[in-house]
Amino acid sequence: MALPIVAGAAAGTAALAAYLNAKFHIYHDLTGDRGGLSPTQEVVNYIGSRVASKRVLTYHVFEDHALRKQPNHPFLIFEGKTYTYRQFFDKIITTGNWLMNELGIEVGEVVAIDGGNSPEYLMLWFALDAIGAITSFVNWNLTGEGLVHCVKLCGSRYLITDSDVKSNVEPCRGELEGLNVKIVYYDPALFASLSNNTPIPETRRESITIESVRGLIYTSGTTGLPKGVVMSTGRELLVGHMTAKYLKLKPEDRMYTCMPLYHGAAHGLCTTPTIHAGSTIVLGRKFSHKTFWPEVATSKATIIQYVGELCRYLLNGPPNPHERAHCVQVAWGNGMRPDVWEPFRERFNIPIINELYAATDGLGATFNRNAGPFTAHTIGLRGLIWNWKYSDQEVRVKMDVDTEDIMRDENGFAIRCGTNEPGQVLHKLTPEVIASTPGYFNNDKATVGRRIADVFEKGDLWFKSGDMMRQDSDGRVFFVDRLGDTFRWKSENVSTNEVADMIGKYPQIAETNAYGVSVPGYDGRAGAASIVMADGVTESTFDFQGLAAHARAVLPGYAVPLFLRVTPALEYTGTLKIQKGRLKREGVDPDLVTGDDKIYWLAPNSDRYMPFERKDWEGIKDKSIRLT
Repeated sequence: MALPIVAGAAAGTAALAAYLNAKFHIYHDLTGDRGGLSPTQEVVNYIGSRVASKRVLTYHVFEDHALRKQPNHPFLIFEGKTYTYRQFFDKIITTGNWLMNELGIEVGEVVAIDGGNSPEYLMLWFALDAIGAITSFVNWNLTGEGLVHCVKLCGSRYLITDSDVKSNVEPCRGELEGLNVKIVYYDPALFASLSNNTPIPETRRESITIESVRGLIYTSGTTGLPKGVVMSTGRELLVGHMTAKYLKLKPEDRMYTCMPLYHGAAHGLCTTPTIHAGSTIVLGRKFSHKTFWPEVATSKATIIQYVGELCRYLLNGPPNPHERAHCVQVAWGNGMRPDVWEPFRERFNIPIINELYAATDGLGATFNRNAGPFTAHTIGLRGLIWNWKYSDQEVRVKMDVDTEDIMRDENGFAIRCGTNEPGQVLHKLTPEVIASTPGYFNNDKATVGRRIADVFEKGDLWFKSGDMMRQDSDGRVFFVDRLGDTFRWKSENVSTNEVADMIGKYPQIAETNAYGVSVPGYDGRAGAASIVMADGVTESTFDFQGLAAHARAVLPGYAVPLFLRVTPALEYTGTLKIQKGRLKREGVDPDLVTGDDKIYWLAPNSDRYMPFERKDWEGIKDKSIRLT
């Protein structure tokens, strides 16, 4: 009878283990979030061995694959052409010799590069790494003041520019040359003509340490001119290696990205981890409905990278014969909205959505490898072990969203958020953490501005994420809004993300951008939504009464948009972040609204959105009309 007792005990133990794991998210805490990307002993040993051998650059990792481990394995697939690791390494060497011999680039010099996704862009990046220079990754969409600012900030002698973006650069030629900046255009023919394959001497790299600056990646500039975020040798090495480990990338994996290489997503979440794993990058020139699924399918990509609104674009796009005939097992990225999540998985037959939250200039990434309904729509999951290890290092605090100040108690200290209460995420800064915290290049004021002292006790120091999140009773973490996008109306905090998600579900709407607008005589901001109508829908066929009923059914009364701005297209940054600045500034003042956009409003006691006319605006100003 002993055997059944033992078997029964084993089964009971297994059942208990399964229960505890489900209740306290033990496996997730050990493999995801900080558990998955915290430096394990293996990671510490790996970094240590790299430092000891003085091979700390991404270039060194690439060289290992190209010359020793797998020279004939595909590294890059671009528009039907495949480069092996060795073939691409040879291009890096000839490019490096051109940079040294023709342009005279020196060790430690910052060099600005400006161009769209292409093999040549990657050749420049890794050639600059190989010769010991520092790469300044300029947003190729920039022109005018923004472009000049980035080049001036990094102090580059050159702006090495893809001829494809010449129209953005030439208007700035006079200002750039006034800063003694030389513009050098490149195209595929230039790189094909380079033939000097003399090995680049190791002396070009021997002075580079784990603390050295390796690159500058710029913020989006949605709240002012872009800031250059410093990428150190150690940070790039750590993120590349640990992301590859977290994703369990193998050489046979192929990751497709059409995200811009100047941005942290394609840079640190695709390119460097792919190189660390010895996998293959499938690179799209830029996002396009027409090319996305054909490129994914024909390349046999196993992972696709997304960011921002790309998934909504695909979901709103026309059917494509390749959209289910592919090898993709994982969609990896950040910013997938809740109303898109399950429809995206279902339509395109992708089993795993691996959502993350991170910022190039931030601390504390979270991860959610989602395969089912429990963690759908979330950015992370926190359990017993996470709370034990990290709850005193990462907190959410209550915010006054009007002033963007942290709310304080009677003793002057911050107030922690409870279950389901949204608040700004703060990360504790110790001397060790400060040393590894990203800073802004030549902008100490902005770097220090992300820190706040005396939060929970005198003398403590914390890092402000600028993002609002909430955590439910099951430990699921939800992104609420970027601080500054949340606004207050009728003494209630309104999340623009929540409003956009709910309004976006209305079948006659393709895209929505929610924001708050100032209205004379009212505290806070009134809700507004800029909408793009679905294909085939016009203002004459749009059901404005139906939309009002829908909004009132799915949103609390204070969050229902009082104003609609009907527009042919929303404005996005190069990384598919929705632009709100101009819409907020113009508001609904008829004298300020630009373009051919039409303003509608939900008048008091009305059951539908109606055209907003000047007499309505004047009525609000003279208080003969009261908003409800």
